[in-house]
Amino acid sequence: MNDIWQDESVIAQTQIIARSLKHFAGRELLAGNFAPAELAEKVFHAPFVVVSHGTEADPILNYGNAAALALWEMPWAELTRTPSRLTAEAPNRAERARLLAAVTARGFIDDYSGVRISKSGRRFCVAQATVWNLVSSNGKPCGQAAMFSHWEFL
Repeated sequence: MNDIWQDESVIAQTQIIARSLKHFAGRELLAGNFAPAELAEKVFHAPFVVVSHGTEADPILNYGNAAALALWEMPWAELTRTPSRLTAEAPNRAERARLLAAVTARGFIDDYSGVRISKSGRRFCVAQATVWNLVSSNGKPCGQAAMFSHWEFL
């Protein structure tokens, strides 16, 4: 992992994730007042999963903390080249698309549950996930993020 959280782009993405969660859901990503680099480090090493993707036609993951990298069994360089739709098995992708459309329309949802799949094919069920829209500092849409601390391997 080589302290990926110290990279300026990762620090910036962490700020977008945290600011957008506060904007849409009215809550903090982590309790406390942290400098940007400190927040990036704490979120990267948090005991819950945080992932995000951009706004490409087939959105690519652009952030995953250590818990996400472990769960999806990918190093940073691979995760951040992966289309986010591939985190779900093919039969579950239509349900995933409906979820993301609902988030786009409402800003966030706070009770998502669904099955995901790791690189090695290991399936797991996510429960009580929060999924929210990401907006840049000037208010432009720049993707979506998810966080969860409850999952079970199937």
